[in-house]
Formats: sequence, structure tokens, C-alpha cells
Amino acid sequence: MLNILVVDDLALNRRMLTVMLEQQGYRVYNAENGLMALKLLAEHSIDIVLLDVIMPVMDGFETAAIIKERFSQVYLPIIFITSLEDEASFERCLAVGGDDFLHKPFQEVILNAKIKAHSRIRNLSQKAREQNLQLEYHQNQVEREHEIVEHIFNNALENQKLFTQHLDFHLSPAAMFNGDMFLVAQSPIGSLYCMLGDFTGHGLAAAVGALPVSRVFYTMVSKGMSVSDIAAEINAVLANLLPGHMFCAATILELSHSGRSLSAWLGGLPDTYIINDKGEITRTLESQHMALGILEGDEFERGLIHIEVEPTSRVVMATDGIIETANPQGDFFSETRFKEALCSKENITTAQVLERVNKFAQGNEQQDDLSLVLLNCLPVPELEQAAEPFSPLPFNFSLSLNSKQIKSTNPVLEVVDVLTQVAGLNAHRANIFLILSEAYNNALDHGVLGLDSEIKNQEDGFLVYYQERDTALATLIDALIIIDIRYCPDNLALYFTVCDSGNGFAKAHASDQSLTREHGRGLSLLGEIASHISFNAAGNQVEICYQLSSSSTSSH
Repeated sequence: MLNILVVDDLALNRRMLTVMLEQQGYRVYNAENGLMALKLLAEHSIDIVLLDVIMPVMDGFETAAIIKERFSQVYLPIIFITSLEDEASFERCLAVGGDDFLHKPFQEVILNAKIKAHSRIRNLSQKAREQNLQLEYHQNQVEREHEIVEHIFNNALENQKLFTQHLDFHLSPAAMFNGDMFLVAQSPIGSLYCMLGDFTGHGLAAAVGALPVSRVFYTMVSKGMSVSDIAAEINAVLANLLPGHMFCAATILELSHSGRSLSAWLGGLPDTYIINDKGEITRTLESQHMALGILEGDEFERGLIHIEVEPTSRVVMATDGIIETANPQGDFFSETRFKEALCSKENITTAQVLERVNKFAQGNEQQDDLSLVLLNCLPVPELEQAAEPFSPLPFNFSLSLNSKQIKSTNPVLEVVDVLTQVAGLNAHRANIFLILSEAYNNALDHGVLGLDSEIKNQEDGFLVYYQERDTALATLIDALIIIDIRYCPDNLALYFTVCDSGNGFAKAHASDQSLTREHGRGLSLLGEIASHISFNAAGNQVEICYQLSSSSTSSH
């Protein structure tokens, strides 16, 4: 039911209009001047105002102007009822906010037609107002959610600015949130880990995956886990979390504490380049694996690339937004132009490369996130940590595992948990874990099970290797692995001895293969943290000495 306000100083006019309107089913309110009309408008929801021009106290011109000012959010039609005929009065009625006219004496047919016409416009205005309020509400909600996600997202992507000597990077999102992510962290043994990832698409949906990925990355780096372990865990998390059409192309690197060696897992991003200080490409690292979040755990490939680098070497990582930047003619920036940009200037910066990319685009709208990382292969500074006093009590720890126990348990983590309860050893947890896991897995895989890591060099080698491992482990009998650990507080050293009942290997291979037979970090990485590694003549026993003093652990 429409609510109509009749404003006229003459009671007869008000009565005539009221009768006409009530016969049409409208609810009518009456006011004898503009001041009373404003009061009724404040108290009731009025849909149409029939307003006389000439009235005492407050005339129609003044009243109309105030009504339009106070009730502007929704269209409130004002129909002037007047006996005036001069054009100047009509112009003034329109100027103060009048929407229509009704001449005295009133004609009922015309009155009803005008009311119906303006009521339709008011209904449309009310619907538009409601929709605008809903849009405003949802916009405020989205902005609030964006603020929350942006806060979490920015806090998740920590550490990038802590390594200015090593890193020059640029992330430029195509939308409010970046589908690209760049993570940096330092492990307890001093290695610098970097991950450049590119989620499917861009914007908020793509950025959501950055949160669980960053948590896995930082947690595993803090435990000193290998690049392949980090990649496998992130793959498992994303495979369970993301829908089938979403995944994350990524390159994960570990630069050793000395800055001399690099381990890389490459899955789906454009080629990674090793360049010298002149920008000349000395090596190209091509993607070897599928992106993260696609394969199931038993299909996932852990294979890494291990290379030696020079102090002048720089690692170049980029997402496909760089090479796929298009100009107005539809040409891509391409790998060729990217390589030319890298060698266009000695020690080029990401800003200078991006300047060439943007110049090529000629103002064309950015279609994808642009991310570029330059990593300088320099020694990584020591982590500053408060040192806990070492226990003054020496101890021995020995553990013997038979076939049944070898099949059903992996003792490394439990042993590490026990050791790190000793005062001073928890700060070395990552190193202890690395030493034990490498030594134990070497004894199990290559000693007790007799597996050959050369299998991994074949096509689908990792899959074949772990299938053979599962088969050999299931049929294992009469096997033994002994772990002996000795702590000497006098010289602050841990001595590890791991012996297995396998056939061992030729002594000649001990110096150059040994733990590298796991096809991973092996002896080259252990050599950076252990002060001494030796094998017995049969090759089925390894002895490792690990110095707990900071001076000895940082030298290699």
C-alpha cells in the first residue's frame, strides 16, 4: 500500500484529495504547511508527496528543497499541486526538486495516472537502493577478508629481506593477490633455501595455496630436511588441499653454507639459468618434474640436480609471466629476449630486467604475475642463536635392530628426540638428524637390502628403485643394524658408528661414493658438517665425528 502525504493549507483541498486517494486504496497523511510535512516525513515512510506551493509558515518551494536534501537516497517524488500558470513558477518548482505538477481543480484520472507512474519509478529506485546496499555490504566483506588474507599472506612470506647480499627479487601481481610466491629460509646448518612457486591463475584463489605451502617450507627447513623431502611434502599437502585443476609449478633450491654447491628440484617453471657476473649463461637447469599438487605420493619424483658453483655465479629463476609478456602486436617477450636482457649489463638487477620487459610490452595490460629472482652464490652468514650450555656428563647410546624391527620402524627420529634432550644438543638437531638419516638409510638400502642407486638414473628410476626397496624389505630375514653414539664433553664431539650385516662394498669406493650412493646430498653435504667420516675395510661400517663447537661446524 502506498503512503501519500498531502500538504495544503486549505482543509477543503486536503479533504478532496484524501477521499480520491483512499478510494484507490492508498494510505493518506495530511499536513497544513511545510514544517508539519517534514515532521510527518520523519515519522512515517512516505512514498509520494502532493505539495501545495503557497502556504503559511513554510511554503512549497522551501519544503521541496529540504525534502530532496534529506531524503535523497531513494527517489521520493514531489508532485506540486498549484493554481499558478506562469512559466517562472514552473521553472522554480523544478529547480527546487519538484518532479511533476497537478493543477487545481483536481482531475481524478490524471491524479491516479501520475501517482502510478511515479510509484513505479520509486519502486525501481528502492530496488536499486537495496541492491546497492547489498553490493556495499559484500564489498566491505570482501575488502575485510582481503585485508585479513593479505596480512596472513604477508606474514607467511617472511625472511625475503633478510638476505639482501644474496637475493635480488621482484614479484609483481596481475591482481590484488599474487599467484606467485617466493620463500626464503636458512637451515640450522646454515644452508640457504629458496622456493619460487607459480600457482594456477592469479588473484585470491591462487594466493590461498601459499599459506599451507609456506608453513611446510619453513617447518621443514628449520629441521634441516632435504630439498627433495620438502618438495614431496608440499606435493602431498597440495594434492590433498587443491582441486584437480589447480597446482603449483615450482623451483626449490638449497645453496650450501659455503656457497659452493647447489641442489635443485625443478617442477614446471621455465628454465633456471646459472650466469656469471657478465650475465653469460654457464648452465641451464631444465624442469625435470611435474608441478606440485598433481601426482600422488607413490608417483612423485624426488630427483635433484647437484652442481658446483663459483662465488661469481648467479642463479636466475623466473615464472612464465616474464617470457609470456605480450606486446600490442601479440609477440611474446620470449626466452631469447630474456637471455639477451640478462647479458645486456654486468651484474644486472631485477629492476633493469623488468624495465626491458615493460618497455617491450608497450603499455599492454599485464596478464600474469611477473616474478624474477637473482640469487648470488655467496657464503651464507651464520645464524645468530643463543648458545645453551653443554652437558658435562659423557654418555654412550647403543641400539641393535633385527629384521622385524627394521621392517616395522624407522628409528632415526626417535633416536634424535632422545639425543636432543641432552643439554646443548638441541641446537644441533638438524645436523644430528641429517647424519643419522644418511648413515642409517645407507646401511639399510645399500648394506642390508643390497640396492644399487644406479637404478635411479634409468627412466622412471626412482619409481623402480622404491618398488624394489619395498619388495626387498618385505622379504628381509636375518638382518642386523647397530647404531652406536658416544658423547664426549671434553672435546665437545659426538661420535656415530653405524654397522650393518650386509656385504658392504669395495674399499676403493669408500672415499668417493660411500653415502652418495643414496643419490642425494650424501658425503658432499655431510663433509660440510662432519669433521671426520671413515669406513671399515668391508664397507659395512661407517664412523662419523661431529664437532659441536661453532668454529668447527662452520669450517669445511
